[in-house]
Amino acid sequence: METVPFTLGAPASGQTTLGLIVLQFDETLEQDFRRLFPSRDLSLYTSRVPSGAEVTQDTLTEMSKTLPASAALFPPAARFDVVGYGCTSGTTMIGAAKVADLVKQGVKTPTVTDPLTASIAACKALGITRLGMVTPYVESVSLPVQKAFEAAGIAVPHLVSFGEAGEENVARIDAASVKAAALHVGHQDVDAVFLSCTNLQTLDVIDSLEADLDKPVFGSNLALAWHMAKLCGAKLASNAPGRLLKR
Repeated sequence: METVPFTLGAPASGQTTLGLIVLQFDETLEQDFRRLFPSRDLSLYTSRVPSGAEVTQDTLTEMSKTLPASAALFPPAARFDVVGYGCTSGTTMIGAAKVADLVKQGVKTPTVTDPLTASIAACKALGITRLGMVTPYVESVSLPVQKAFEAAGIAVPHLVSFGEAGEENVARIDAASVKAAALHVGHQDVDAVFLSCTNLQTLDVIDSLEADLDKPVFGSNLALAWHMAKLCGAKLASNAPGRLLKR
């Protein structure tokens, strides 16, 4: 075999580099991020963290044991501007500060965020003090998410749930069901509607919901993308939905 010389140049990554830790059973978050971050100047790397087929307090808390190893699977030579942990309820159970610490044990990055932190930041950016919430979760998982918002000073007087624990089903809840649930809480005395869960398909209903309700509507994935973009100056798709992205 003959060897030939070569020259090293710049890596394939773009001007901005994002890392996304996705749950093993999540089928939605990566698809949404591909739509929300289409720029060739941005590189998006994903890793997976083991998670349960059912969403329970135990399976969510269990992820804390494997988060550092999942973060360590990102390319070691890449320089990450922001890393996002893709689980709203997991952040609630583990704690946002602990999630950030666990992720930083595995990957070098100046900033870690998550859907809960991002959604609270979204509420503050939009001036929201009363939030209507739609979740797919069972009660033991839904109520702690509600309490996390309230602990941040955001009242959640109206919460509805699909009562589903199975991740496979959550990923397949159709747009009509999501929209009907959002309209149900959105017509109450709330400033905005939050569609919780990274595995829930929400992007395609946000614009129509905002038109019907004349209120901001955002989901876990949109909020996470918005927050990551804000933290590093990344550009989101020009056709991305929602009033939040105008902030």
